[in-house]
Amino acid sequence: MIIYKNDHLRISLITPRLLRTETGANPDLSGGCLFTDLPTQTVINRDFCQVDYSLDERESTITVSTDAACFTVNKKNGDVLSVCIDKIGTITDFTKGILPGTARTLDMANGEVKLENGIMSELGGSVMDDSASLLVNPDGSISSRPECSDRYWFAYGHDYLAQLRDFFKLTGEVPLIPKYALGNWWSRYRAYTQEEYRSLMQKFIDKKLPITVATIDMDWHWTDVIERFGKEANSAKPSCPEEIFYYLALPGWTGYSWNTELFPDYRELLSWLHSHGFRVTLNTHPSQGVRFFEDQYEKMCERLGRDPSKKEIIAFDVTDREFLSAYFDILHHTYEDEGVDFWWIDWQQGTKTKIPGLDPLWALNHYHTIDSGRGDKRPLILSRYAGLGSHRYPLGFSGDTHCTWKSLDFQPYFTNSAANAGYTWWSHDIGGHMHGVQDDELYLRWLQYGVFSPINRLHSSNSDFMGKEPWKRCYAVNMVAEDFLRLRHKLIPFIYTANYRTHTEGEPICMPMYYRYDCHDAYEARNQYIFAGQLIVAPITQPSDKRLNLAYTNVWLPEGRFTDIFNGRIYEGGGWVSMFRDIDSIPVLAPEGTILPMYRNCDTNNLSLDQPLEIHVWRGNGYYELYEDDGETKAYMDGKYVITDFKLEEEGSMLRLTITPPEDFKGLLPKERELYIIFRDVEAEEMKITLSDTPVVIELKDVQPKQNESIDELKSMILTRAQGSNDRKNATFGKKLPRHITHALSEFESFYRN
Repeated sequence: MIIYKNDHLRISLITPRLLRTETGANPDLSGGCLFTDLPTQTVINRDFCQVDYSLDERESTITVSTDAACFTVNKKNGDVLSVCIDKIGTITDFTKGILPGTARTLDMANGEVKLENGIMSELGGSVMDDSASLLVNPDGSISSRPECSDRYWFAYGHDYLAQLRDFFKLTGEVPLIPKYALGNWWSRYRAYTQEEYRSLMQKFIDKKLPITVATIDMDWHWTDVIERFGKEANSAKPSCPEEIFYYLALPGWTGYSWNTELFPDYRELLSWLHSHGFRVTLNTHPSQGVRFFEDQYEKMCERLGRDPSKKEIIAFDVTDREFLSAYFDILHHTYEDEGVDFWWIDWQQGTKTKIPGLDPLWALNHYHTIDSGRGDKRPLILSRYAGLGSHRYPLGFSGDTHCTWKSLDFQPYFTNSAANAGYTWWSHDIGGHMHGVQDDELYLRWLQYGVFSPINRLHSSNSDFMGKEPWKRCYAVNMVAEDFLRLRHKLIPFIYTANYRTHTEGEPICMPMYYRYDCHDAYEARNQYIFAGQLIVAPITQPSDKRLNLAYTNVWLPEGRFTDIFNGRIYEGGGWVSMFRDIDSIPVLAPEGTILPMYRNCDTNNLSLDQPLEIHVWRGNGYYELYEDDGETKAYMDGKYVITDFKLEEEGSMLRLTITPPEDFKGLLPKERELYIIFRDVEAEEMKITLSDTPVVIELKDVQPKQNESIDELKSMILTRAQGSNDRKNATFGKKLPRHITHALSEFESFYRN
């Protein structure tokens, strides 16, 4: 909606709280300003509704007023000089108070890394500069953009979710990812043989540990290329420092031919994996092009008009549309037809291409996502972040972190803050990738966080000591780790519904506390977050106090009643509390009125819609819509999905749960479905019901709420756990409790309900 234009300035009003200003000289000297209505790398949607406004033009300024904000624009350079927002005031500096966004990678990180700016500001107003973003032409090609200024001015106050929703309208929605991506992933940089890999997956099956994504890292293809094919296998001329390193140190980094010594019948392996409920992704490093020893070399030469007898390298060039077409058709599609479900794009070789300003990582993410979504498939890749707009290309691969407590401590904050850049689907190397320490407790805490993160992808370096198999840990850690892997699978219906809400409503699956609670404490709670729209999760990222064999994390609770889903402890919110936990859990808190759907069974890879569900309920007033579709195709775009409504009402001592099935099952749900209703914080037996096509109402009368254990009993537990001499404990505790004891007891004394 263009509301003002002269020879060097154009102003567009996008929403009542979002303004676009463009300025710049026309390079062809024909007069006028360089404006664009084409999509860019970041902004792809130019179709917005009309907005009511008034405009006041003066000698040097233009004032645009809507019912939500008042923008004052400098007519000379397009700067917004000020914006006035209800309940916030007037903002004149759009560089202050900017909330952190995310970063391209955590490769080699041991703890914190510097984050790029997000699009939100704690002060209420921010600007997104799209001037350097390249143009996306109608034919799909990418072209450089003449020098200009193209900026978007946000005036949303602290309504971050509304700002994020409009950002997604502007830049494209977050795709609905396939359901299988939400289960547990197995990944490891290791040269498995075919039989070793099958045996490993069979062990997961035998131990009833559900894994839905099986990753095979780079050793699926030939890597010893110099020894096997001679020096001419690596005769390319590197063009940047990154390429020099990879060509000299890692000449086999790129490959497209299965290593038939490791995988003599890879088609049979892919078939076996699929038959047992696994989806498969392969790692690819495309920078070194296609060399003469590749199985597809002759076909590539034929397509591109090359002479295969010369054995010249077909250079990787993401800007060459003929190469790109052959790259997908010949190098990837055949393997996909044989059972590769999606690709892990592991680009690390620089940021430049033949098109000035075009990052090859962005281009790979863009074109791979388009290609992977051809036909009825939902697009899916695994790759690194390439700037604002990357949310259109899930999933994110954060890179090779050090295996340390510092790295774990940073990851929840890193993941939550990414929402401020619209990037909601980070996955991490759960358990840490390399270096660091071998620490079973660290491994377990990382896994517990992974279960309540967007993607739970266990991964590690090529070392005999870095495997993430739970059975390679001590007995206690093994048992808890296995339980959490099963829990992740049980949570898939809940997480998949959140996936739909991210796609349709822009709600991040890991949402910073300040998105919902506008107060100072919410910003200070940097490592806790709202998971899947309901649960408050506070990962433990510090080692246990060996004097108690307990670890703790400081948790901020807003007003209200909260119940820990693991130990059943009930808290009254309104402040900070140090929550102490044994290795068997982390604080995960359900607000009153929470309704949480889960699979009943969790010992296989089953993702079907005909299996029983558990519905976990915490008293209060609440509403939940369970979203379900086929989990894989684009049929949901044509309305082939179902929503089951759950409504919880609390009136005095009565609790009523109403379950309303969809009017039309769309061929997705069975005619009858088993549901197990579990009231978590009241004295009630588990109920089994059969849901068909009519609503079910469950009423509990004279409800008896569950109570916390007595303070004396909890104190006794802490005092008994204290490690050390019993005689010394008797002598010391009778006078004054040690500080670490009083700290642990504060959890019960400050916020516990009696």
